[in-house]
Amino acid sequence: MEQPTGGTDRTRALQVISRATNDLSRVGMPSARVDAEILAAHVLGVPRGRLALIDGFTDNQLAEFEALVVRRAGGEPVQHLVGSAGFRHLELAVGPGVFVPRPETELLAGWGVTLITVGETVVDLCSGSGAIALAVANEVPGARVYAVERSPAALTWLRRNAGARAAAGDAPIHVVEGDATDPAVLADLDGTVGAVLCNPPYVPAGAPVPADVAGHDPEDAVFAGGDGLAVIRPVIARAAALLRPGGVFGVEHDDSHGAAVPALLDASGCFTDIEDHRDLAGRPRYATATRVADCTP
Repeated sequence: MEQPTGGTDRTRALQVISRATNDLSRVGMPSARVDAEILAAHVLGVPRGRLALIDGFTDNQLAEFEALVVRRAGGEPVQHLVGSAGFRHLELAVGPGVFVPRPETELLAGWGVTLITVGETVVDLCSGSGAIALAVANEVPGARVYAVERSPAALTWLRRNAGARAAAGDAPIHVVEGDATDPAVLADLDGTVGAVLCNPPYVPAGAPVPADVAGHDPEDAVFAGGDGLAVIRPVIARAAALLRPGGVFGVEHDDSHGAAVPALLDASGCFTDIEDHRDLAGRPRYATATRVADCTP
């Protein structure tokens, strides 16, 4: 990266960030300015909103920042570079081995938060870093939250995030090691759960994915069979078994599944009020439904 010259330290710092933005834009990073600011704030140890007030980078900070920009330009997720990902009101620890939570999933979590009442039992299937489970626990005090994950690598991050919550004195979430599609997992809760939320793997095998997904997010957290529905199908059955009558279910899906997932929910015979929702870009992104009283999953 070219060294800025002239001006005050503050001006030079902003020039450094602008040059990093240009470097990232040239390699096709869609959020180049945001990424450059996140990396700068991380190196400088300040909130991103205070970057305009900083006095400049030290030589060591500049070297660290430039090295991170090079890694980001190579496709490494910015969340891996800084060690955390923002999700609703939380900062979650993430890194290799766990799927990085995306803003689209905040919409699903937010939908759940509006419907979950104090004291309700909530299950987050395919929990990954624990993003949905921890957001619900944070925003619905008194909710009894279970987070189910099978990947040993992802469980390390999930337990770390759950442990940080407990260490802060907040009510803990219950981390469950197991396959979200296994009828034996949380079988003791069958018929009692108020809400099941799930961000499963759902990308059809072989479909192209962004550079910061390919080779970084675990493949088994991204791809799910030829049509992308290999996990969603059994998750629907598992959700139907867990939920009490009137309980709600929300599941994220690929943007090609806007008709397919509601059709699967309808075909199960266990759900009503089936609705599909769009993400921030207007694409089909998650489906929701309510458990009926008379149903055999």
